[in-house]
Amino acid sequence: MNQLLKIFIYIILTIVAVISLFPLYWLFNTALTPASSTVKLPPDLIPVNLTFDNFNAILKASGVTKIPIPGSDEVWRVPRLYIWFLNTAFITLLSTGIHVLFDSMAGYAFAKRKFPGSNLLFAMILAALMIPGQVTLVPLYLLITQWKLVNTFAGVILPGLADVIGIFLLKQYIQTLPSELEEAAPIDGASEWTIFTKVILPLSTPGIAVTAIFAFQRYWNAFLWPLVVLQNPDLFTLQVGLSFIHTSEFGTNYGLLMAGAALAAIPMIIFFFAFQKYFMQGLRIGALKG
Repeated sequence: MNQLLKIFIYIILTIVAVISLFPLYWLFNTALTPASSTVKLPPDLIPVNLTFDNFNAILKASGVTKIPIPGSDEVWRVPRLYIWFLNTAFITLLSTGIHVLFDSMAGYAFAKRKFPGSNLLFAMILAALMIPGQVTLVPLYLLITQWKLVNTFAGVILPGLADVIGIFLLKQYIQTLPSELEEAAPIDGASEWTIFTKVILPLSTPGIAVTAIFAFQRYWNAFLWPLVVLQNPDLFTLQVGLSFIHTSEFGTNYGLLMAGAALAAIPMIIFFFAFQKYFMQGLRIGALKG
């Protein structure tokens, strides 16, 4: 009886997995399908006539960036799609690093250093979760405009120096660490910064990894804020740049659209499989009781 139940559960899980992964399969299937066959009825569930024409087309459609060669009058012509990848990687990695630093510092302060009004301040930070990001879009843009940071990477990065979710997760994790560890450190002459960097951070690696994963996902997939701030095509992120080249006056080229989506998804898929064990930890950290 138990064996039959186990087989039934495996069958159900397999069906759910297939249904969940089918959109991803269809994404790559369409990306590798000739444009003339993407609107075929009935569609081909098994790809035929596989081609990379859609990827070549999106590479050409992105345009070319001219980079001056030092000491020469010639220029280096680079497909703009490569520049978008580099821009996205730079913004994502830098933002993730800054995120982890400030979130961990704030989480440590709220978890281990009680100060007047700490509970109220933490409650106010959590209350910010109830404010939709679209509400702050106009005030942030006006602020960035006053600072003359429109059309710069700094304008994209600065509004996200810290995140409520990251502060919450790290606060919940750090407060589970034994207090005796940081209490013993001052006896050996350790400063507050030494305690944080030499004691707290090494023990908080799982929580920091989860925060970094969430931040990486957020900034790699960011679209609305970079779209508002960036105006120069050479400064576009991948998500923003791709949004301008998959449509035309004659309709939507679904092969081109799926090819762009596949290019944007591949780094995240690799990132997920590389750090998948930390995703499950992320589901548990927020449930830790303080």
